[in-house]
Amino acid sequence: MLFLCQTTMVVLAQESFRVMFYNVENLFDTKDDSLKNDNEFLPDAMRRWNYYRYRDKVNSIAKVIIASGNEYVPDLVGLCEVENDTCLRDLVRYSPLREADYRYVMTNSPDERGIDVALLYQRGTFKIIEKESIHVPVEILKKTPTRDILHVAGKVLSGDTLDVLVCHFPSRSGGARKTEPYRLLASQIVQNTIDSLVQVRESPYFIVMGDFNDGPQSRSLSNLTKTGLHNLLKNKPMGTYRYRGNWEIIDQILVSANILDSMSRIHTSEDKAMIIRYPYLLEEDDKYGGDKPYRTYNGIKYHGGYSDHLPICVDLEIIRDDKDYYSR
Repeated sequence: MLFLCQTTMVVLAQESFRVMFYNVENLFDTKDDSLKNDNEFLPDAMRRWNYYRYRDKVNSIAKVIIASGNEYVPDLVGLCEVENDTCLRDLVRYSPLREADYRYVMTNSPDERGIDVALLYQRGTFKIIEKESIHVPVEILKKTPTRDILHVAGKVLSGDTLDVLVCHFPSRSGGARKTEPYRLLASQIVQNTIDSLVQVRESPYFIVMGDFNDGPQSRSLSNLTKTGLHNLLKNKPMGTYRYRGNWEIIDQILVSANILDSMSRIHTSEDKAMIIRYPYLLEEDDKYGGDKPYRTYNGIKYHGGYSDHLPICVDLEIIRDDKDYYSR
């Protein structure tokens, strides 16, 4: 878009900004954390988790993130099922991802197994101005502690603030219906956070992404979309996770309604969101037919794959105002 006036030429330059999310399936280091129940991922445990397997998994995750970029690596990468800072440090500094020069933030959740959510970011396109770990008080429903929600606010090239929430909602272990109240509570915490930010942001832009352990039509997700968020993956074929032969979309990216406005300084559309299905992330499903994610473990047996989830991503367009663009 080009606008001319008598004194100044203003070019609105459009920059691509890719956002990715990936549940990396139990990225644990090999050391015992006495404060967490990480015992199954130790060298002398039944899974025989060792340094070789750990390094292979770190490098595999790096491979997926690099491949998921377009011309460049994604600007933001949300992750879940990461044990600690050691795992993230090894991922961004001591893997093929090191050349990308990512920085990261993560939660320190009360989850009993010690898994957390994190956000990798490119400092050149996302400058952090605020970060917080938001507790989901499932204890009031007599459930063991779950993962915190990570909220990170950053300035993008348009000069606007983009608020990003990375989630890993409580699991369905024990039955989807029985555990639904926990995910509904997590959903309410997300909505409360957005409501609070709307009061202080001049032009609020939101991205909520994560493993919600619920599909797009579930109450936990529909409650969010009823209040102004739009689920970019709700109409996609296939899914991100396969359970007993059925594909489900439980990893999702939601955006505020203004991001769907093509005239907004930050915008996208449903057709720019995708489930990443690289052939090497999949394998044949011998039991149910078709394909399924190529995971790291089948039960307690080491399988050597990537994750039991597929990654997702969306391309945003950022409108950057550059005065006197041609004179620089």
